[in-house]
Amino acid sequence: MIKIGEIQDLKIVKRTDFGVYLGDEAEKVLLPRKQVPEDAQIGDDVTVFIYRDSQDRLLATTRTPMLVLGQVARLEVKDTGKIGAFLDWGLEKDLFLPFKEQTYRVRPGDSCLVALYVDKSSRLCATMNVYKYLKGTTQYKRGDMVSGTAYQYIEKFGMYVAVDDMYQGLIPKKECYGVLNVGDTLKGLRVTNVTADGRLELAVREVGYLQRDDDAAKILETIEEFDGVLPFSDKASPEVIKRELGMSKASFKRAVGKLLKEGKIELSDTSIRLK
Repeated sequence: MIKIGEIQDLKIVKRTDFGVYLGDEAEKVLLPRKQVPEDAQIGDDVTVFIYRDSQDRLLATTRTPMLVLGQVARLEVKDTGKIGAFLDWGLEKDLFLPFKEQTYRVRPGDSCLVALYVDKSSRLCATMNVYKYLKGTTQYKRGDMVSGTAYQYIEKFGMYVAVDDMYQGLIPKKECYGVLNVGDTLKGLRVTNVTADGRLELAVREVGYLQRDDDAAKILETIEEFDGVLPFSDKASPEVIKRELGMSKASFKRAVGKLLKEGKIELSDTSIRLK
Protein backbone atom coordinates (compact mmCIF):
# COMPACT_ATOMS: atom_id res chain seq x y z
CA MET A 1 0.00 0.00 0.00
CA ILE A 2 1.31 3.44 -0.96
CA LYS A 3 1.23 5.75 2.08
CA ILE A 4 1.41 9.50 1.55
CA GLY A 5 3.62 11.39 4.00
CA GLU A 6 5.72 8.36 4.92
CA ILE A 7 9.07 6.87 3.98
CA GLN A 8 8.65 3.33 2.67
CA ASP A 9 10.21 0.66 0.48
CA LEU A 10 8.40 0.12 -2.83
CA LYS A 11 9.16 -2.28 -5.68
CA ILE A 12 9.94 -1.13 -9.24
CA VAL A 13 7.15 -2.54 -11.43
CA LYS A 14 7.52 -0.56 -14.65
CA ARG A 15 10.16 1.49 -16.48
CA THR A 16 9.37 4.45 -18.78
CA ASP A 17 11.33 7.21 -20.52
CA PHE A 18 10.54 9.65 -17.71
CA GLY A 19 11.18 7.39 -14.73
CA VAL A 20 9.99 4.23 -13.06
CA TYR A 21 6.72 3.25 -11.44
CA LEU A 22 6.78 1.82 -7.94
CA GLY A 23 4.16 -0.26 -6.14
CA ASP A 24 2.15 -3.13 -7.62
CA GLU A 25 -0.31 -3.78 -10.44
CA ALA A 26 -3.18 -2.26 -8.45
CA GLU A 27 -1.44 0.92 -7.25
CA LYS A 28 1.57 2.71 -8.71
CA VAL A 29 3.49 5.94 -8.11
CA LEU A 30 6.09 7.61 -10.32
CA LEU A 31 9.73 8.07 -9.30
CA PRO A 32 11.18 10.66 -11.74
CA ARG A 33 14.10 9.51 -13.89
CA LYS A 34 16.66 11.83 -12.29
CA GLN A 35 16.09 10.10 -8.93
CA VAL A 36 16.11 6.50 -10.13
CA PRO A 37 19.17 4.69 -8.65
CA GLU A 38 21.82 3.62 -11.15
CA ASP A 39 21.48 0.04 -12.34
CA ALA A 40 17.97 -0.19 -10.86
CA GLN A 41 16.02 -3.14 -12.27
CA ILE A 42 12.40 -4.25 -12.36
CA GLY A 43 11.65 -5.97 -9.05
CA ASP A 44 14.17 -3.94 -7.03
CA ASP A 45 13.02 -2.19 -3.83
CA VAL A 46 13.61 1.57 -3.53
CA THR A 47 13.29 3.62 -0.33
CA VAL A 48 11.16 6.68 -1.10
CA PHE A 49 8.97 9.37 0.43
CA ILE A 50 5.47 9.87 -1.01
CA TYR A 51 3.92 13.33 -1.48
CA ARG A 52 1.96 15.28 -4.10
CA ASP A 53 3.45 17.47 -6.81
CA SER A 54 2.24 20.95 -7.83
CA GLN A 55 -0.53 19.32 -9.87
CA ASP A 56 -1.70 17.21 -6.90
CA ARG A 57 -0.40 13.96 -8.41
CA LEU A 58 1.18 11.36 -6.13
CA LEU A 59 4.95 11.39 -6.55
CA ALA A 60 7.85 9.45 -5.04
CA THR A 61 11.22 10.94 -4.14
CA THR A 62 14.44 9.44 -2.85
CA ARG A 63 15.17 12.72 -1.03
CA THR A 64 14.52 12.61 2.71
CA PRO A 65 12.21 15.40 3.95
CA MET A 66 12.80 17.20 7.23
CA LEU A 67 9.36 16.12 8.43
CA VAL A 68 7.12 13.05 8.03
CA LEU A 69 3.72 12.13 9.43
CA GLY A 70 3.76 11.80 13.21
CA GLN A 71 6.82 14.01 13.69
CA VAL A 72 7.38 17.61 14.80
CA ALA A 73 10.18 19.77 13.39
CA ARG A 74 11.36 23.36 13.03
CA LEU A 75 11.09 24.59 9.45
CA GLU A 76 12.00 27.88 7.81
CA VAL A 77 9.34 30.05 6.19
CA LYS A 78 10.34 30.67 2.57
CA ASP A 79 7.35 32.78 1.51
CA THR A 80 3.83 33.84 2.43
CA GLY A 81 0.72 34.29 0.28
CA LYS A 82 -2.97 35.13 0.48
CA ILE A 83 -3.97 31.82 2.06
CA GLY A 84 -0.93 30.84 4.09
CA ALA A 85 2.82 30.33 4.19
CA PHE A 86 5.26 28.02 2.44
CA LEU A 87 7.96 26.15 4.33
CA ASP A 88 11.28 24.64 3.28
CA TRP A 89 11.21 20.95 4.18
CA GLY A 90 13.95 19.71 1.87
CA LEU A 91 11.82 18.81 -1.17
CA GLU A 92 11.33 20.56 -4.50
CA LYS A 93 7.77 21.55 -3.65
CA ASP A 94 7.49 23.69 -0.50
CA LEU A 95 5.19 22.61 2.34
CA PHE A 96 1.97 24.62 2.71
CA LEU A 97 1.07 26.08 6.14
CA PRO A 98 -2.53 27.43 6.00
CA PHE A 99 -3.43 30.57 7.94
CA LYS A 100 -5.96 28.58 9.98
CA GLU A 101 -3.15 26.29 11.19
CA GLN A 102 -0.93 29.18 12.39
CA THR A 103 -0.91 30.01 16.10
CA TYR A 104 0.69 33.35 15.15
CA ARG A 105 1.36 34.97 11.78
CA VAL A 106 4.71 33.90 10.37
CA ARG A 107 6.94 35.85 7.99
CA PRO A 108 9.62 34.86 5.46
CA GLY A 109 12.80 33.92 7.31
CA ASP A 110 10.97 32.82 10.48
CA SER A 111 11.60 29.39 11.94
CA CYS A 112 8.44 27.73 13.23
CA LEU A 113 7.61 24.47 14.96
CA VAL A 114 5.15 22.39 12.93
CA ALA A 115 3.72 18.93 12.46
CA LEU A 116 2.66 17.26 9.22
CA TYR A 117 -0.94 16.20 8.50
CA VAL A 118 -3.12 15.13 5.57
CA ASP A 119 -5.94 17.59 4.80
CA LYS A 120 -9.46 16.81 3.54
CA SER A 121 -8.20 16.85 -0.05
CA SER A 122 -5.52 14.23 0.75
CA ARG A 123 -2.71 16.79 0.50
CA LEU A 124 0.15 17.16 2.93
CA CYS A 125 0.08 20.37 4.99
CA ALA A 126 1.79 21.78 8.07
CA THR A 127 0.17 22.84 11.33
CA MET A 128 1.50 24.85 14.25
CA ASN A 129 -1.11 23.24 16.52
CA VAL A 130 1.34 20.55 17.59
CA TYR A 131 -0.12 19.50 20.96
CA LYS A 132 -1.45 16.11 19.85
CA TYR A 133 1.79 15.32 18.00
CA LEU A 134 4.01 15.74 21.06
CA LYS A 135 4.94 12.83 23.31
CA GLY A 136 5.18 12.19 27.03
CA THR A 137 8.60 11.41 28.49
CA THR A 138 10.16 9.68 31.47
CA GLN A 139 13.68 10.98 30.91
CA TYR A 140 13.16 14.09 33.08
CA LYS A 141 12.41 14.38 36.79
CA ARG A 142 11.42 17.16 39.15
CA GLY A 143 14.16 19.77 39.44
CA ASP A 144 15.71 19.12 36.03
CA MET A 145 16.37 22.11 33.77
CA VAL A 146 15.03 21.94 30.21
CA SER A 147 14.43 24.12 27.16
CA GLY A 148 11.81 24.15 24.43
CA THR A 149 9.57 26.14 22.10
CA ALA A 150 6.53 28.08 23.34
CA TYR A 151 3.83 27.17 20.82
CA GLN A 152 0.47 28.20 22.31
CA TYR A 153 -0.91 30.35 25.15
CA ILE A 154 -4.33 29.62 26.64
CA GLU A 155 -5.46 32.16 29.21
CA LYS A 156 -7.07 29.57 31.47
CA PHE A 157 -4.06 27.25 31.61
CA GLY A 158 -0.85 29.08 30.66
CA MET A 159 1.92 28.69 28.09
CA TYR A 160 2.29 25.36 26.29
CA VAL A 161 5.89 24.38 25.53
CA ALA A 162 7.34 21.69 23.27
CA VAL A 163 10.25 20.54 25.44
CA ASP A 164 13.19 19.60 23.23
CA ASP A 165 10.67 20.23 20.40
CA MET A 166 9.35 16.72 21.15
CA TYR A 167 7.66 16.46 24.56
CA GLN A 168 4.53 17.94 26.11
CA GLY A 169 5.18 20.73 28.60
CA LEU A 170 3.14 23.46 30.29
CA ILE A 171 4.09 26.58 32.22
CA PRO A 172 0.98 27.09 34.38
CA LYS A 173 -0.53 30.56 34.32
CA LYS A 174 0.66 31.27 37.88
CA GLU A 175 4.26 30.57 36.76
CA CYS A 176 4.17 32.77 33.63
CA TYR A 177 6.55 35.52 34.75
CA GLY A 178 8.49 37.86 32.51
CA VAL A 179 8.05 38.21 28.76
CA LEU A 180 6.85 34.96 27.19
CA ASN A 181 5.86 34.98 23.53
CA VAL A 182 4.47 32.19 21.38
CA GLY A 183 7.26 31.08 19.04
CA ASP A 184 10.06 31.90 21.50
CA THR A 185 12.76 29.39 22.38
CA LEU A 186 12.69 29.22 26.18
CA LYS A 187 15.78 28.11 28.07
CA GLY A 188 16.39 27.42 31.74
CA LEU A 189 12.91 26.05 32.47
CA ARG A 190 12.64 24.03 35.67
CA VAL A 191 10.58 20.83 35.82
CA THR A 192 8.21 21.12 38.79
CA ASN A 193 6.18 17.96 38.16
CA VAL A 194 5.98 14.98 35.81
CA THR A 195 2.46 13.58 35.36
CA ALA A 196 1.69 9.87 35.13
CA ASP A 197 1.50 10.08 31.33
CA GLY A 198 4.82 11.92 31.02
CA ARG A 199 3.68 15.52 30.60
CA LEU A 200 6.02 18.09 32.14
CA GLU A 201 4.88 20.96 34.34
CA LEU A 202 7.40 23.79 34.21
CA ALA A 203 8.48 26.98 35.94
CA VAL A 204 10.29 29.88 34.31
CA ARG A 205 12.23 30.62 37.45
CA GLU A 206 14.67 28.74 39.64
CA VAL A 207 13.77 27.65 43.18
CA GLY A 208 13.51 30.58 45.56
CA TYR A 209 16.91 30.56 47.24
CA LEU A 210 18.69 30.24 43.89
CA GLN A 211 16.57 32.88 42.18
CA ARG A 212 16.88 35.46 44.98
CA ASP A 213 20.27 36.81 43.89
CA ASP A 214 19.07 37.35 40.31
CA ASP A 215 15.88 39.01 41.57
CA ALA A 216 17.86 41.32 43.84
CA ALA A 217 20.10 42.38 40.95
CA LYS A 218 17.03 43.06 38.81
CA ILE A 219 15.45 45.20 41.54
CA LEU A 220 18.63 47.29 41.84
CA GLU A 221 18.74 47.74 38.08
CA THR A 222 15.09 48.81 38.01
CA ILE A 223 15.58 51.29 40.88
CA GLU A 224 18.42 52.89 38.92
CA GLU A 225 16.14 53.17 35.88
CA PHE A 226 13.69 55.07 38.12
CA ASP A 227 16.46 57.57 39.08
CA GLY A 228 17.19 55.91 42.41
CA VAL A 229 13.64 55.65 43.74
CA LEU A 230 11.25 52.81 43.00
CA PRO A 231 7.70 54.30 43.30
CA PHE A 232 6.29 51.31 45.18
CA SER A 233 7.32 49.08 48.07
CA ASP A 234 6.84 45.49 49.11
CA LYS A 235 3.28 46.46 50.01
CA ALA A 236 2.43 46.92 46.31
CA SER A 237 -0.10 44.64 44.64
CA PRO A 238 1.09 41.43 42.97
CA GLU A 239 -0.14 42.83 39.64
CA VAL A 240 2.08 45.92 39.87
CA ILE A 241 5.12 43.87 40.86
CA LYS A 242 4.58 41.37 38.04
CA ARG A 243 4.05 44.15 35.48
CA GLU A 244 7.14 46.15 36.44
CA LEU A 245 9.55 43.37 37.43
CA GLY A 246 8.17 40.11 36.01
CA MET A 247 8.28 38.30 39.37
CA SER A 248 5.84 37.18 42.04
CA LYS A 249 5.23 39.21 45.19
CA ALA A 250 6.83 36.46 47.29
CA SER A 251 9.99 36.55 45.16
CA PHE A 252 10.02 40.34 45.30
CA LYS A 253 9.80 40.37 49.11
CA ARG A 254 12.60 37.79 49.42
CA ALA A 255 14.90 39.86 47.23
CA VAL A 256 14.00 43.12 49.01
CA GLY A 257 14.79 41.45 52.34
CA LYS A 258 18.19 40.44 51.01
CA LEU A 259 18.95 43.99 49.82
CA LEU A 260 17.84 45.45 53.16
CA LYS A 261 20.07 43.05 55.06
CA GLU A 262 23.00 44.03 52.84
CA GLY A 263 22.27 47.73 53.45
CA LYS A 264 21.82 48.56 49.76
CA ILE A 265 18.32 50.06 49.95
CA GLU A 266 15.98 52.02 52.23
CA LEU A 267 12.34 50.94 52.46
CA SER A 268 9.25 53.04 53.20
CA ASP A 269 5.54 52.33 52.88
CA THR A 270 5.42 53.82 49.38
CA SER A 271 8.88 53.49 47.85
CA ILE A 272 12.30 51.87 47.83
CA ARG A 273 15.46 54.01 47.58
CA LEU A 274 19.08 53.26 46.92
CA LYS A 275 21.34 53.94 49.89
